[in-house]
Amino acid sequence: MGICFGKRKKSTAEIVPQNQPTTTIRLYGSPRSTAYIRVALKYKAAAVSLRCVVDDTCGGDDHNANENLIVAVEVAGSSSPQTERVSGPPSTLLQFIDTRFPHPPLLLQIRSAETTSLVAAVVKLTELQHRSVTWHLERLVRWATDLLTRQNKRGARGGEIDPTVGTARMEVRKLGRSYTQLLELMLEHAQMEERLLFPIFNFADPMIYKAANEEHARDLPIMNGIKEDIKSIEVIDNGSPAYQEALSNFSKRLKSLQERYRQHFLEEERELLPYMEAAELNKEQQQRLLDQCVDVMQETHSHNLFIFLLQGLLPHEAMHYLDLISMCSNKERTASMLQMII
Repeated sequence: MGICFGKRKKSTAEIVPQNQPTTTIRLYGSPRSTAYIRVALKYKAAAVSLRCVVDDTCGGDDHNANENLIVAVEVAGSSSPQTERVSGPPSTLLQFIDTRFPHPPLLLQIRSAETTSLVAAVVKLTELQHRSVTWHLERLVRWATDLLTRQNKRGARGGEIDPTVGTARMEVRKLGRSYTQLLELMLEHAQMEERLLFPIFNFADPMIYKAANEEHARDLPIMNGIKEDIKSIEVIDNGSPAYQEALSNFSKRLKSLQERYRQHFLEEERELLPYMEAAELNKEQQQRLLDQCVDVMQETHSHNLFIFLLQGLLPHEAMHYLDLISMCSNKERTASMLQMII
């Protein structure tokens, strides 16, 4: 996940076969209108040597992200180079690119904003946020477990330090920064549900609304407690028994939070979100709901946290998330969000 937005474990040179000719993708359109396709190409560049060139000499409308574009694929190093050209809206170009460069897949199925209801978009947006939170929690649990294991070995060797990961304190600080981002994402996601989705559940069944609010209230102290655990670990002498105990307790609490959220998301998607379709909102209400879901999560959809969110999704899920965002009525903001990623 997140191969285009996060720090890669391998460089592009290690991933892409050596001596592979560079393929130039020439996009004819404005910088803003081509942003969606450029995000897609950032994913593809992890598997094939690509060079993206934007040609806006045609004078396209810089404010229309759905204008018809032209993409040309030019393969270098051939005695008789051939150029493939396809024109159409971004969705058509994405299908072409996914066929031409199949890894990683960005379209597991053809998606169309015209055939997706706005309330279904809200449900899917919520589910994809669940996927991202789940992935980041799993990552932090693995990280904490690995840190604890290495700390045990380090103690047995008399305090040796692995120069590839730095000191234990440095790594705990990195882990803490990552958890702070996750906490911010989780809090905004919970706020979005409580302010916008839970009132709909209350209309359908007040008992379900009450139970959902209570579940959220129980999670908050645990989430904040883990943040305090990290602060405590940072100041304890990493050679002391207290450090080892604190690290072990932190790892256990993080695993407990992971399990709680796994069960929480499962129940929410199985028992609560189906009420969204049953609410029978009119089209204007649905559009307002989708717009508000994005607006409420203002920090999540800002630069650093937005990239953090997308890191937790598979490439095709990340592109789907961008599709859903594009259904908001504020097209200027959607275009700015795409530009942030670029």
